[in-house]
Amino acid sequence: MTDSTLDRIAGGKLARRGLLSPEQITRAAALVEEASGNGLETIRVLFPDQHGLLRGKTITARTLGSLFENGLSVPSTLLLKDTANMTVFDIWNGALELDGRPLAGAGDVLLVPDPDRLTPLPWSPHSAVLICDLAFTNGDPVSIAPRQVLRTAMDRLAQAGFDAVMGLEVEFQVFEIEDPALDHSEATMPPAPRGTRNTTQGWSYLSETRYGEVEPLLDTLRRYAEEMGLAPRSMEIEMGPSQFEFTFDASDPLTQADRFVLFRTMVKEVCHDMGLHASFMAKPRLPNSAANGWHIHQSLLSRDTGENVFTAETDGTLTDLASAWIAGLLDHAAAACLMTNPTVNGYKRFTAFQLAPNRVQWGTDNRGAMLRALLTGGDPASRVENRVADTTANPYYALAAQIVSGLDGITRGASAPAPTSTPYADDTALLPPSLIAAIEAFEECPLFATAFGPAFQGYLSHLKRAEWQRYLMTVSDWEQAEYFNLF
Repeated sequence: MTDSTLDRIAGGKLARRGLLSPEQITRAAALVEEASGNGLETIRVLFPDQHGLLRGKTITARTLGSLFENGLSVPSTLLLKDTANMTVFDIWNGALELDGRPLAGAGDVLLVPDPDRLTPLPWSPHSAVLICDLAFTNGDPVSIAPRQVLRTAMDRLAQAGFDAVMGLEVEFQVFEIEDPALDHSEATMPPAPRGTRNTTQGWSYLSETRYGEVEPLLDTLRRYAEEMGLAPRSMEIEMGPSQFEFTFDASDPLTQADRFVLFRTMVKEVCHDMGLHASFMAKPRLPNSAANGWHIHQSLLSRDTGENVFTAETDGTLTDLASAWIAGLLDHAAAACLMTNPTVNGYKRFTAFQLAPNRVQWGTDNRGAMLRALLTGGDPASRVENRVADTTANPYYALAAQIVSGLDGITRGASAPAPTSTPYADDTALLPPSLIAAIEAFEECPLFATAFGPAFQGYLSHLKRAEWQRYLMTVSDWEQAEYFNLF
């Protein structure tokens, strides 16, 4: 690299404010020079928002150096929008603050590029994604920004002497588009749903012939995921019509969260280019449709020995640390649901006997339980699988919730109750039946305010209460059928 590139970045606003480490400055300078020689024309400068969706701006590749010098400003209202893209905080009364910084008037926040997260887009080879963190214009980090929340959780775990290892199983559906919903009348907030039909008939779980029917699609998604460095492991035919699952190599939580948002974005963009519609909605309102879950595999490594502290000597037994971790996940399961199941729709997935949990308990290799312990004597891959989350979750918030909940169990020296063999029996507490129940449990739980600060708890609660209120004010088909003729 040239000294001039390195010097400009080292002397830029981001470096002066401590937002780039010396190692990141060196890496950024190398990226700038690589970009000029590898055919890149545009860089999509993006950050994961409060819903786990990527937002940002696209710059020309020749301005990448300036990005690493000064960052990129975006409106702070991007942090204040619900799932309909409506700003649900009052930005005009002059009193709105976050972390002691004013947000009134729709002022700017700063995108801070992570030089270790430049990802090529193989379906758009002239372009790449650069994932960013968020800071206020004075250089202070935004505490509620998803990557910052997850880093905070990882730091707390590291201080206790552990690192988390997470694995992903992600379910989604891909449909053919019959009606793209582009009429002017359909450009509402949120926009009208697209009209679709199935790509497979479904109800043929792990069927080889079903896989053969859609192998070209799954091959395309798998190849792109590999080229992006997302480390896919398997591609599977799931239970329902047009439903598929990808699994990924185990990794640290931040890498997995970045993989999740990049994968979800890639699948939606690539399918759109193919005339298809990909959906990660928890429970689509389509005839004979299946629900989409996200199973979070998790284990802990000792920072002293590098060993998996969940590995027991005999099959199915819990180490003291595994027992405490499970106890923490169970104790905070209801409050954590706002971070693992953040939509109105997600709670309609909690149905008995459907391979989704509806109660707060754990079992040994039991797919009906909320926590499925996969513990083989002497196996360094011993882990706990949380089956509660769905694929609308913001992965940064969801993984952060796992970490601080499990760590709380360890800190308190808690012990897990006996495992269940009847996960749908009515002898244990139910998971929250609705988004509002999850909001209330989250608001009443001091753990997340302690772990992430009171601003986070108030922020997420306000955001999701606005969504719940819009849901309540919408007249449903059920109401119309129930009352329109009767009264």
